[in-house]
Amino acid sequence: MSGRIAAAFAAARAAGRAAFIPYLTAGDPDLPGTVSLVGALVRGGADIVELGVPFSDPIADGPVNQRAAERALRSGTTLARILDLCAALRREDGPPIVLFTYFNPIHRFGVAAFAERAAASGVAGVLVTDLPPEESGELHAALAQSGVDRIGLVAPTSSGARIDAIPAHTPGFLYYLSRTGVTGERAHLPPGLESQVEGVRRRAGGLPIAVGFGISRPDQVAAVSRFADGVVVGSALVHALEERAGNTDLPARIEGLCRSLTGG
Repeated sequence: MSGRIAAAFAAARAAGRAAFIPYLTAGDPDLPGTVSLVGALVRGGADIVELGVPFSDPIADGPVNQRAAERALRSGTTLARILDLCAALRREDGPPIVLFTYFNPIHRFGVAAFAERAAASGVAGVLVTDLPPEESGELHAALAQSGVDRIGLVAPTSSGARIDAIPAHTPGFLYYLSRTGVTGERAHLPPGLESQVEGVRRRAGGLPIAVGFGISRPDQVAAVSRFADGVVVGSALVHALEERAGNTDLPARIEGLCRSLTGG
């Protein structure tokens, strides 16, 4: 892992807890607002921050995150501007930033150019939702050369052989999808989640495993923290942002929500 991602997981482990990884869409409601909201996430307990790159066809996202992508695109957010934002956050000694993106924006930017620019901007890791390992060689090679971690996705439907192949391509951490389908808040964790994660761990080659998709309440965060190395919360935060957009107390609201999710 890159030094910053590895250090974040190690610090959480030393404190006897899972790393807290909140997600927001970059540029929602606008890029200057994202800077202040990342600060709120950090004050609220974020160990790693996941920033979504808005895309016009976000097939992995539910309605809440789809609307966030639409707002971000309307505000003029581009991948280049997000990388500039990451550079500004790095200068402020912020947390490790992982970009959650679809491949099309990277393809349009240029794979080699993106990897070089991401490294220069201080991006610690990149997760591409719609790029299968069999087709990721060019991007993974470029990111490896630039020193940016690749984050692997594992689904409940992933076969053992497929899971075995992922760690060799993604030396950052494994993002385990708690359920099939799209992002969004859920009332309950799926049954058998702990045993599923433990099954992946046996094949993960020692990589940390973060669990996301559908985790939205403090009790869910606490439950997943007992068996995962990291917990990702996205739609609950994006939903709160949507409800309070334009209000001056929005950063405080996001910070407070993070504190409640992590138990303070």
